[in-house]
Amino acid sequence: MGRHADPTAQRRPVPTVLLATGLAVLLLVGGLAWWLTAGGCGDRTTVDVTVAPELGELTEELLTKVAEDEDACVDPVVTAQEPLQTAGDLGALDAEALPDVWVPDSSLWAARAGSAELDGAGSMALSPVVLATSRAASDQLGWSGSAPSWGEALSTGRPLAVPDLAASAEGLSALAAVRSSLGGDQDADNAVVQAVLAAARNTVPSPADALSAGSEGSADAPLVPVSEQEVFAANAQSVSANLVAVYPAEGTPSLDYPVLRVGSPSGDQQEAVDAVVRRLLSEEAQTAVREAGFRGPEGSAPPAAGPESGIAQEAPQAMTMDPGAVQGLLERLSSLAAPSRLLAVFDVSKSMEAPVGNGNRATLARDAAKSALSLFPDNSAIGLWVFARALEGDRDWVELEPIRALAADADGETQRAKLQAELDTIPGRLSPGGTGLYDTALAAVRAARADFDPRAVSSVVLITDGQDEDSDSVGIDELVRTLEAENDPDRPVKVIGIALGPDADLGALERITAATGGGAYSAVDENDLQTVLFDALRQRG
Repeated sequence: MGRHADPTAQRRPVPTVLLATGLAVLLLVGGLAWWLTAGGCGDRTTVDVTVAPELGELTEELLTKVAEDEDACVDPVVTAQEPLQTAGDLGALDAEALPDVWVPDSSLWAARAGSAELDGAGSMALSPVVLATSRAASDQLGWSGSAPSWGEALSTGRPLAVPDLAASAEGLSALAAVRSSLGGDQDADNAVVQAVLAAARNTVPSPADALSAGSEGSADAPLVPVSEQEVFAANAQSVSANLVAVYPAEGTPSLDYPVLRVGSPSGDQQEAVDAVVRRLLSEEAQTAVREAGFRGPEGSAPPAAGPESGIAQEAPQAMTMDPGAVQGLLERLSSLAAPSRLLAVFDVSKSMEAPVGNGNRATLARDAAKSALSLFPDNSAIGLWVFARALEGDRDWVELEPIRALAADADGETQRAKLQAELDTIPGRLSPGGTGLYDTALAAVRAARADFDPRAVSSVVLITDGQDEDSDSVGIDELVRTLEAENDPDRPVKVIGIALGPDADLGALERITAATGGGAYSAVDENDLQTVLFDALRQRG
């Protein structure tokens, strides 16, 4: 007889240990599947990090550890980009297109980032701004034993390879340091601008070529403002470390490589950004930047610093830069960087023979104009008029040279040479007929506007020592109304008026220049004409 189960018998319970084991297996299998599909995280968070080019490779290496941290679940994406481009993006693009973290080479860029929301978290590195040249050049200049001031360094006569100031924080910082060294006043402003114009006027190598000449050891190597780290890196790649960093005596500004959060992230995005920022400011990051030739945020030197590296072990004295003052200097320099289209108009009435120093007002005007002309680069276009009253028939003005590029051919010679020759004729052109200021001013503005070039800064520079004496002229009130009525925002032409001597009609010049958005200047002491003329040209933009 077969055996049958007892229907009243109870099912035996599964032992607890078996339940626990089964559950563990299920959890293990499920966890393995989750790890394989999600890498140990839920959704990973991308953090876009944009850094100055010299930090690109180093930053990628540093952030590899963040990407591998399965607790952070962050995917950093590093882009090496010139700060100028990033600053432009921050001021123009939508938030979605912007980086989450930005590390430019200098905090100066923050002032040029439009209305972008930036939050500084600290400094990733420091690199003092220095003047780089060859060891031989430094020895020849006597700088190996005694550091020059910024002002002295600028006045050696040695070529200065000025970087593109719109794109170079180190170049702009160096010139701001020169300005500060010279007193930070208007004369200092003029000295800096003269140096920049002279560099543009003369044939000087690019910063890259200047560094190459220094690396090759030439005793004639130019000076070039760069970061200390760039000197370190150039020597590290050279067989013979011929390049040296010159640290001016009164101190030097530094590139501070700020770590900037961009925008207002929240939730997971904020946590991911914070993880990236912590890594960029970590002790490991400080070690990495110092090994690459930067200084730590507190100024600690690279391990290899010393004579053989071309950079000093001891941190130079710090020079603080006011971002507002530096931005103002940039704007003034930028106005001169734009090609000039200028019509110079000189008074040749008889009163210009009044004696001044070893000559007269006419020779003073000639010499000041020739000095200013020597600073303008070849892409500037300049024309020349003279005026008195009824200088040519009933007309008060004569065109000596039309507006042309200084390098342009003008009857077999350059426009620059033609202008220099014509300026020499001014003392011999003095006319006894009086001054025809108003008609000349109107004609000059109209001529400059008819010859307008949208790629250039157009202006009329009008120098006079008297007041209008033409009874048949347009008159000051009608002149001002006409200038205001003919103003064209698409073709702006500013009048820069210079009143030479105590008898010049400064009030009339102020009304004329105000009607065109320009400015009037007074050289009551005629000996100041050169300074006043240059200052007027500096501010014409």
